[in-house]
Amino acid sequence: MDNLAQHFWTGCSEGELRYQRCTDCNHAQFFPRTYCLNCNSERVEWQASKGLGTIYSITQVQRAPTDEFRALAPYAIALVDLVEGVRMMAHANLALKIGDQARITFFNLNNRALPRFEPL
Repeated sequence: MDNLAQHFWTGCSEGELRYQRCTDCNHAQFFPRTYCLNCNSERVEWQASKGLGTIYSITQVQRAPTDEFRALAPYAIALVDLVEGVRMMAHANLALKIGDQARITFFNLNNRALPRFEPL
């Protein structure tokens, strides 16, 4: 895990979904970067998300790509548009559909807290 992603993963372990916002232009972004994608400023800071969003896309994984995830199959992966204006990928409840409102939760897998979206 690199230093840049450490802020995100620490947030997950504390039950908090984190994203970045530029202090110069107010642009929100996810996944983490050392600069703002909108204005190229290096003044980006971490903020806590409300953890609410809308399912943009969702798919069901039948065959896990690694042994680590094999016990979870079948499971869903979704692209979620957060209310803060960023889109992120995360695990999701299999009952969710495109357009559904969702909230973040976390689950533990091999001593790591992973984000998962559940119906609102």
